[in-house]
Amino acid sequence: MIYNVLDVSRHIINYSEEKDYGVSNLKLQKLLYFVQAYFMLEKKDYAPCFHEKIEAWDFGPVVPEAYQEWAKYGSCDIPLIESYMVIDQDNIWNSYRVQYHDDIIDEDDKKLIDKVIDRFADYTATDLVSLTLCQRPWIDTYVEGQNNEITTDAIRRYFSAAK
Repeated sequence: MIYNVLDVSRHIINYSEEKDYGVSNLKLQKLLYFVQAYFMLEKKDYAPCFHEKIEAWDFGPVVPEAYQEWAKYGSCDIPLIESYMVIDQDNIWNSYRVQYHDDIIDEDDKKLIDKVIDRFADYTATDLVSLTLCQRPWIDTYVEGQNNEITTDAIRRYFSAAK
């Protein structure tokens, strides 16, 4: 199953909070990149974890939808998510609050995601930026002033060769 990146992000944030790891928006972006890579290596069908594209920004890989959702927290850790807003862009009067339930993601998929989070728990956001900036998917895609897509094929090729 392929998920929405905001659902994956909510799981990462809450799992990190429960384990007392903490996760800022910058660190979240790098974790999403590594989760995407890990899924494509570990899943039998080589499917990515989420639909949304990853872009090469100045400080490494970023999923714009997730970045925008949690940008308000700046460099602070994102707090535990108990509920969230579903905003109707066409009619704000149709927007509503949803209680968060961590049942959207399959249990086996959560274990894969958690494995990545645990692996990088002791890395700072800056450590993860440094790590991603020296990897081919970002290097080959990054152009200053542009937000080019780091394709799932580029991620798969790089991490398959590094395995």
